[in-house]
Amino acid sequence: MPLSGSSWVSKFPTSTDVEALNAPFRDNVKRFISALRSAGADVRISATYRPAERAFLMHYAFRIAREKLDPTKVPTNPDIDIDWCHRTADGSLDLNASRQAAEDMVQGYDIAFRPALSSNHTLRLAIDMTIGWSSDSINVANASGKAVPIKSNPHSGSNRDLIAVGATYKVIKLVSDPPHWSFDGH
Repeated sequence: MPLSGSSWVSKFPTSTDVEALNAPFRDNVKRFISALRSAGADVRISATYRPAERAFLMHYAFRIAREKLDPTKVPTNPDIDIDWCHRTADGSLDLNASRQAAEDMVQGYDIAFRPALSSNHTLRLAIDMTIGWSSDSINVANASGKAVPIKSNPHSGSNRDLIAVGATYKVIKLVSDPPHWSFDGH
């Protein structure tokens, strides 16, 4: 069974394709992104659909590395042949090596918060996107087509006025997670 570590990061990749999302959320996102780009905003997508296998790996790597979960307590997953328990030469658990391998995975995945085992990403109902603009203001069309001037700061996806425009498209911001938008704000 392959040991945990950074080699797992490339397995079960997260999609960055809006087409990987479920309708009607997919169509709402496409319309919102189109309005943003038409207004002059830069939109960079970092995640849409996340396979359940990747969510499992991310979740337990984080728990072992950052929350000190005992690697022997990770449940087995029939779809993932991973061994979280690194061993010393005599076969005993090497907790430091196990935690370091999990930390290598956390770093490789670029995880900031504990990943959920099941989330709107695994359900194809969330998108992580970085939004920005350099002009003093932009006019973003809401879902009804009305131009909404965005003059306030920050010039990012965390802007309150922009978040309100996104909501008209049923693309809801999770304020605590800078790039995360979903169908329900979670």
